[in-house]
Amino acid sequence: MKDSRLPREGDFITIKSYKHDGSLHRTWRDTMVLKTSENAIIGLNDHTLVIEDDGRRWVTREPAIVYFHRKYWFNIVAMIRDNGVSYYCNLASPFVLDREALKYIDYDLDVKVFPDGEKRLLDADEYEAHKTKWQYPADIDFIVKEHVKILVDWINENKGPFSQDYVDLWYRRYLEIQHRSDR
Repeated sequence: MKDSRLPREGDFITIKSYKHDGSLHRTWRDTMVLKTSENAIIGLNDHTLVIEDDGRRWVTREPAIVYFHRKYWFNIVAMIRDNGVSYYCNLASPFVLDREALKYIDYDLDVKVFPDGEKRLLDADEYEAHKTKWQYPADIDFIVKEHVKILVDWINENKGPFSQDYVDLWYRRYLEIQHRSDR
């Protein structure tokens, strides 16, 4: 479905992640949209309700800038913490957007980046197990592994969300929108 209307700055959207077999994995309620463009959506979660596939609910603890793109097989969460910015990057399909939510397929692999710059690839065993269980096609396996390389290049080059200026800019924008809506 083609987007009937892109969300605008200050709108709230739901984000839903699915697994390859189509099962719902996780839902984030009320992510504030900071920017939309033809290919990307930037948002912010702050004390956002998260619902797991088993019904468990929790609330995000710190502000986090979220970055989704229509051409890259990853999304990026920049968590703004007292000791610096930590990143959690999901290897996932490019997003689609419909009236219900921003949606993507989570492909298990994750890259975590710590405030000191240390990088860790997470859940490789889960990826391999699901690849077998759900028979990921060879092209999906290739794309996911190639996009791990692209993601690591972005991290190493401080590109986009991995730049402190980017984080500062979008967090300031969030605070401005919050301030306007509090009036």
